[in-house]
Amino acid sequence: MNITRGFTGRPRVDHPGLPPGQYDAGDEWPVLSAEVTPDLAPADWTFRIDGLVADPRTWDWEQAHALPASAYEGAIHCVTGWSKFGVRFGGVCLDTFMDLVRPDGSATHAVAYSHTGYTANLPLADLTGGRAWIVWEYDGRPIPSEHGGPARLIVPHLYFWKSVKWIAGLRILDHDEPGFWEGNGYHARGNPWEEQRYSGD
Repeated sequence: MNITRGFTGRPRVDHPGLPPGQYDAGDEWPVLSAEVTPDLAPADWTFRIDGLVADPRTWDWEQAHALPASAYEGAIHCVTGWSKFGVRFGGVCLDTFMDLVRPDGSATHAVAYSHTGYTANLPLADLTGGRAWIVWEYDGRPIPSEHGGPARLIVPHLYFWKSVKWIAGLRILDHDEPGFWEGNGYHARGNPWEEQRYSGD
């Protein structure tokens, strides 16, 4: 796959929370996917964490909703150049799931994967400490399927390709393992404030 450098997007508009090279998308939420949107009903959705954990677990829709609720309010940033402010997601903080499975002390990374097979790699440090969520609501309503519903991962401090749509699980590892876009030339971490768009940035 060829990687084209230099997303153009829209002219930059100054905003105190806007990372370098980004523009404010305003009320728009562009739809960008590497795969066809699946027909996945909440009753068929599950979320699993396994790998280097003491107690691998799988949650269905009702079990996940029974966990303590949490929310994220802030901004999200896409590698293609847009940022969206004032977003409100509702779900469960990923720390709640992690506390139940208890990652091994040797664990350093995770591969997040979707019900469609898409993957993204993430350091555990970016998934814990109140920095990531499993969410099913946006602005008080169910997340539309084209935006990752019925449930998706959000890791809002990183570029949004790391926030896996149609999240199915996390595989906990003691090493970094590239996901879909990382294996096609994108940055291993994806920090928007450092413009980590491509490998080598």
